[in-house]
Amino acid sequence: MTWTVGFDLDMTLIDSRPGVRKAIEQLATEFGLPLHCAELADRLGPPLAMLLSDAGAPEELIPALVTRYRQIYPSIVPYISAMPGADAALAAVRARGGRVLIVTGKYEPLARLHVAELGWRIDEVIGGLWSDGKAAALREHAADLFVGDHEGDMRGARAAGVYALGVATGPCNADQLHTAGADFVLGELTEFEDWLATR
Repeated sequence: MTWTVGFDLDMTLIDSRPGVRKAIEQLATEFGLPLHCAELADRLGPPLAMLLSDAGAPEELIPALVTRYRQIYPSIVPYISAMPGADAALAAVRARGGRVLIVTGKYEPLARLHVAELGWRIDEVIGGLWSDGKAAALREHAADLFVGDHEGDMRGARAAGVYALGVATGPCNADQLHTAGADFVLGELTEFEDWLATR
């Protein structure tokens, strides 16, 4: 029987902070805004428009900021590496006959650039979904579990009725992930292969 594992992207499979900081620095310079680039990059998870709003960007500028960010973003993809354990985690799912999907809040064409850059074979990439909004994609693609680093990922998994596996490599610690509904939390994705072997 086919089984499916869903993964979040930012700070679960890829460490996008260095590239995102570069893109936001350029954005801040071009628009003359005092954006705290490192702080924004460290809060990855929610959609960019939400992060910019929370950072105090003028609401009327946010659509233009998002558009320009998406134009800049392809140039920073080579600066973004896989998280430790990501390749092994994907391979472990494949070795057990599983399908792999990515469900991310990132704009889907940009998410696909990372998959291509890293040479990953992913069955489905679904972008632009955040928190509970990820549930529909997880249900549609019959995910059995979802792996993510953010409280929103855990809420999405719970809303879909699938096993919620947290990994404390993003902005949320283990306690926050458990409170948001994680069934289990890994400290690092490097632990995934051994965890999966016990299932």
